[in-house]
Amino acid sequence: MTQISGKILSRIDRSDSRYTALGKMHERLAAKDATIWGPEAQAEAQVRLNWIDLPESSRQLLPQLDALCAKHRTKTRVILCGMGGSSLGPEVIAQTFERELFVLDSTDPNYIAHALHGDLSTTIVVVSSKSGSTIETASQRALFESAFKAAGLNPQEHMVIVTDPSSPLDVASRAQGFTVVNADPHVGGRFSVLSAFGLVPSALIGVDVSVLLDNASATKNAFLKDPTLVLDMAYAIAYLSGQYMTYCDAGSAMPGLSDWAEQLVAESTGKNEVGRLPIVIEKPDDGQLFSIAYSGVADLVVSADLASQFIIWEWVTALVGGALAIDPFNQPNVTEAKEATAKLLTRWAGKLPSFTPDALSGDIEIFGQGQDIESALTTFIGNVSPDGYIAVMAYLDRKDDVAITQIRALLSDKCGRPVTFGWGPRFLHSTGQFHKGGQQNGSFLQITGDIKGDIEIPGESFTFATLLAAQALGDGEALASRNYPLLRLNLRNRAIGVEELLKAVKAL
Repeated sequence: MTQISGKILSRIDRSDSRYTALGKMHERLAAKDATIWGPEAQAEAQVRLNWIDLPESSRQLLPQLDALCAKHRTKTRVILCGMGGSSLGPEVIAQTFERELFVLDSTDPNYIAHALHGDLSTTIVVVSSKSGSTIETASQRALFESAFKAAGLNPQEHMVIVTDPSSPLDVASRAQGFTVVNADPHVGGRFSVLSAFGLVPSALIGVDVSVLLDNASATKNAFLKDPTLVLDMAYAIAYLSGQYMTYCDAGSAMPGLSDWAEQLVAESTGKNEVGRLPIVIEKPDDGQLFSIAYSGVADLVVSADLASQFIIWEWVTALVGGALAIDPFNQPNVTEAKEATAKLLTRWAGKLPSFTPDALSGDIEIFGQGQDIESALTTFIGNVSPDGYIAVMAYLDRKDDVAITQIRALLSDKCGRPVTFGWGPRFLHSTGQFHKGGQQNGSFLQITGDIKGDIEIPGESFTFATLLAAQALGDGEALASRNYPLLRLNLRNRAIGVEELLKAVKAL
């Protein structure tokens, strides 16, 4: 049963003119009115609203998905190469239905090695990219095509391409004989979970995607008839939450839903310095921030099945965009991060330079103020704005280095401010937009690490280690240009460095 509950409902004033305005906006959204978000957003919105139809229109994909699954029924290992909206949706679907899916949304060679070390003969790789020009996904595609050939396997029998029709990736892949599934080009990445980008990998791991579409369609039809649920949510987030909202999926049986919602909300609203920043927390807390959950107790509890959560949050996010007078469909600062990466790769001419730290503390190199890790962290925390937040950005292996995630709660406890955690470079396609376009009160802790064994990128002059460094340092330069507090810690030995860093935070 789809419903909302929570303490915030008593504060929702349905007689408020702003609530009435949201109701009119809801009617216009149902009619796919591209003028909702203002004249500057109209051109973008006109080609980004087909997500509204996906619960029904994506049923056209079902025969193609059935044929795809039959063709690859002997493949027992599915790898998804994609970033942002192409990966976060399939990941939460896999985790919710307890299916195996290796999501490769990183350029860290240590993490990529996990994907390469499996049995390639029983592996199917899904390459998902709207344009095909996303540097991470293009590099991963070249890597796996080379790996299959090296193993004596035909890449065309082990790779499926998901992209927009007539994109450079679409044209090139079809010419080379790859199986291609086209997505609706009038759907933005973070709104695409119910499109081919979400459904192809989900079907290949054995999820009945027709049920997802049925559930999303039923829920959409329900709130079209009675919009109270989505209007209450949009009103609460736009007018009652403030900048920060905690999201917790513990106990909901939908692990990873908060990560998906984080991208949707942060990247969609992080514009014009008025955004809403989700703080994904590991367990419920009784803090002072506006809290959102999918079960249990919170300021706002959204109870629904997974597919219904998808369409509800997409709809609410579009309404919040209208309430905040921003374009929820663009991501100008994501492009900025991409350009910063490209400039460094050009400057370095494909070769990773060496970097001299400002100080060395155990196995941790400090790039910033402080002669040891404790003083560096103390200085960094001291520079956090009284109304600001800390973003921890870990350019590490989210499998072997997962212990570093403990730093989020530890730092928040020590500094008394909201702390987000993001794996790099995937957060560049998520909260990275908010960091630069949202409220200008962030402080940024970059954590990088030495590489065990670098991996070449076929056809490129640079390696994955060089690409990862360019992404981290390019984003660092973009943040530094705004005079944000910024500290980079490089772990010479990752395992030891993580342990030392966590110990230092606990000792503050």
